Amino acid sequence: MTGKVILLVEDNQDDEELALLAFKKGQVLNDVVVARDGVEAINYLFGTGPHAGRNVGEVPQMMLLDLKLPKIDGYEVLRRVRADPRTRRLPVVILTSSREEEDLVQGYDLGANSYVRKPVDFTQFVDAVRQLQMYWLVLNEAPPRNG
Repeated sequence: MTGKVILLVEDNQDDEELALLAFKKGQVLNDVVVARDGVEAINYLFGTGPHAGRNVGEVPQMMLLDLKLPKIDGYEVLRRVRADPRTRRLPVVILTSSREEEDLVQGYDLGANSYVRKPVDFTQFVDAVRQLQMYWLVLNEAPPRNG
């Protein structure tokens, strides 16, 4: 992998498959790494557990983060990402089905770059992921990764 990875943190298999399909339809060339809970996401990002030895200097280009995750929730993942100098600039898009204003506010307070509610409709979900891909991977100019 070249570091141009999208980290998808999603415990719902249907939503995972929809996101992967949307990336495929959008002709995203990036590798997509899927973490199915917060612990897997942390292990991947910081090269621990099953990802021990991974080059943690290769920070994903973007992380799509669900909030309601098993083991460690999305808020705690976001806290850890923003607390570490290696990952603090990682673009984090919260992609969740939550309609709670409290979740929206807390996500931004913890440093999310964007908050997107998952559309229920398949076509709208695919379109939303395509738009995220277009903005975050093509249009957006990211800051340098280190420091």
